[in-house]
Amino acid sequence: MGIFDSLFGKGKEDKVEVRDASQKVPDAMSWQQLTTIEQLDAIEEQSQSVPVVIFKHSTTCGVSRMAIKQFESEYDFAPSQLVAYYLDLKAYRDVSNEIANRFKVHHQSPQVILIKNGAAVYDESHGSISAGEIGAKL
Repeated sequence: MGIFDSLFGKGKEDKVEVRDASQKVPDAMSWQQLTTIEQLDAIEEQSQSVPVVIFKHSTTCGVSRMAIKQFESEYDFAPSQLVAYYLDLKAYRDVSNEIANRFKVHHQSPQVILIKNGAAVYDESHGSISAGEIGAKL
């Protein structure tokens, strides 16, 4: 195993934990899995009362794996402050494309998009992804 393999986790499974919204796990991030275009209608509506963040993640990319781990380590929001959705963009490319069209953001991976009042108010990618920056936009 080379140095890059150990840094980027080549050969290791992606361990992002996605939970049902009804499950409550203390001190852990609870992702809601985004798998359908229809969910985007619900996200737009939900964002009218509570901001929503979408994390677009490539399960085969080492940079994306590092970005999501960093994001999760910084994430310190209650569900009443922010709802987090996780999109496996390799498996749900059509949903990823619709996000770009609907919220008028350029597709990137990894990418985080903050939705408030039905519109994207913040998006970043790669090393610029920061839970702290999202907190400042709430």
